[in-house]
Parts: sequence; structure tokens; C-alpha cells
Amino acid sequence: MQSGRRNIWVDGDACPKNVKEILFRAAERVRIELFLVANQFVPVPKSPLLRSIQVPSGIDVADNYIVEHVSPGDLVVTADIPLAALVVGKNAVALNPRGTLYNEENIGTHLARRNFMDELRATGAVTGGPDAFGKVDQQTFANALDRWLAKRN
Repeated sequence: MQSGRRNIWVDGDACPKNVKEILFRAAERVRIELFLVANQFVPVPKSPLLRSIQVPSGIDVADNYIVEHVSPGDLVVTADIPLAALVVGKNAVALNPRGTLYNEENIGTHLARRNFMDELRATGAVTGGPDAFGKVDQQTFANALDRWLAKRN
């Protein structure tokens, strides 16, 4: 990890393949380090900028690793809103693979909505999850990533 430089952290266990490919290309293009953290080995293209970090299996082990290593100003790519809240609390930014950027101004609202939906699912009032990941989501993510990359300097 390069001190004083922003990095990209990826919650790799559930990150869509297309999103990982966008991230790998962007990291190479702008010369930023990317760390893909997962409970299983996830291959990354051969590059000194791209690293796959395998952590032991277990609930929140990858999340905890990311929170422990993230620095202010870093970007964390995750669909896990509680993880996003933790990294925002460390003055980092989180980006959902569908392109939603989580920051100090909006993380509370997203976390409250997530908790409310969990309660509804637990009572059986709501079943199912989000729609399938599609091309529009992929493009929205790529655009949000480009905006973050442009503002990071």
C-alpha cells in the first residue's frame, strides 16, 4: 500500500465479474493500487497495481480486513451497506457495484432503508432481493467510478 495515495478496495466475494474487469482496467489506466479481498482466492491480472488478498472463511472476515486497512480518501467497492457505513466512518468512500456512491451525507439513509427492508423480509412481508445485475447497472457503476477517479487528485 502506498502511503499518502488513495487505493481501491474491493469486497470481492460477491462483486460481479464485469465490475471487477472495469476496476482492473481503471486501476491500470490511472495507476492506482487495487486490493481485491475475498474468502477465496480470486485471480487478478498480472500487475504490480492489482492484488488479490485471501482471508479466512467466516462472517465479516473480508469486511473486517477492509475496515482495518482502508485509509481516508480510499474507495471501497461493496454492495454491503453495513461495510459501506464502516468505511465512510473512516473517511473513505464506498461505491456499490450498481453505481450508488455512499458518503457521509447519505450513508445514514441507506443504512436505515437496508435495516427496514431486512425487518420486512424477516416478517415475510417482502421476499426476494434486488433485480438482476444488468448493462445499465454496469454503465452506471463505470460512470460513478470515473467521477471518483477524476476527483481523487
